[in-house]
Amino acid sequence: MASIKDVAAEAGVSVATVSRVLNDHPSVSADARTRVLAAVETLGYRPNAVARSLRTDQTHTLGLVISDVMNPYFTELARSVEEEARALGYSVIIGNADERPELQDHHVRNLLDRRIDGLLVSPTDGGSPLMLDAVRAGTPMVFVDRWMPGVAVPVVRSDGRAAIRDLVAHLHGLGHRRLAIIAGPAATTTGQERVAAFREALEAYGLELPDAYIGQGDFQAESGRRVTEGFLDLPEPPEVVFAADNLMALGALDAVRARGMRVPQDIALAAFDDIPWFVHTDPPITAIAQPTGELGRAAVRALVDRIEGRPPESVTLPARLVVRRSCGEPSPKNVAVNPVTNRSES
Repeated sequence: MASIKDVAAEAGVSVATVSRVLNDHPSVSADARTRVLAAVETLGYRPNAVARSLRTDQTHTLGLVISDVMNPYFTELARSVEEEARALGYSVIIGNADERPELQDHHVRNLLDRRIDGLLVSPTDGGSPLMLDAVRAGTPMVFVDRWMPGVAVPVVRSDGRAAIRDLVAHLHGLGHRRLAIIAGPAATTTGQERVAAFREALEAYGLELPDAYIGQGDFQAESGRRVTEGFLDLPEPPEVVFAADNLMALGALDAVRARGMRVPQDIALAAFDDIPWFVHTDPPITAIAQPTGELGRAAVRALVDRIEGRPPESVTLPARLVVRRSCGEPSPKNVAVNPVTNRSES
């Protein structure tokens, strides 16, 4: 394997000049830079990453702390983060918080100890003192999907409010009037935002969201099952259950089937966070889809901008409604184009 001395000899320059070229130092002449890069290519030289990080105080490593690696949404997000980071010359270390604030902080602490260059986090709650301290200390950080209100950190997320309005309009058009929601954790910004958007959308049609139709979930399937069982036990059960994430929707579907009931004949079901599985359920589930891949890529670009001294920007991308057949929609052969989304899906 070629060494830095071999590169210097091949290029006819000093080892110090090779080092300056590899570290992108501006004092190197264009001719020397060209010769060094040509020598690197000819010899197949690869710098020692550990030694280089000690010299530059950079590891070219990003940390990613996601809320739940078992959630297909976060799995796809992590994949897009890793792909974009690799394209930009960075590697990624991933920590799974499992929706637990204490485990989130454990991963954040370990990643900071590993001297990562920057941190991507989808916070499990809004008040981690450890992350606040890291921000105050100047750690490059970007929040993705969720955020901590009042913390001066770029946020890359989707805005689901318009899609939730489209969903309620779609449900109203199908004749549904009693709509319930399985909410995410109240400590998360996405949990709060989706309930507020759902309530506002209902108010636009003169519909109420009574307390009995708000079930507190935790973005896990078991909570979706538990909350839906409570809805079904009400004297007047809802006509529609809207689950504020995909896993809770699957739990809701299990609860309905355990009662020997059918979707959508006995109760309709819709979800936030579309996943590939929803096409294969019976019936396919109407859902709100987030641009997950682009969110992950945009988050990496914002973090790398922060690390490399460019001003990072927050990014908000729109979610969209995907209409299928879990809310009493006509079969696809009888549907031309959905008036809310200008599309139909089976």
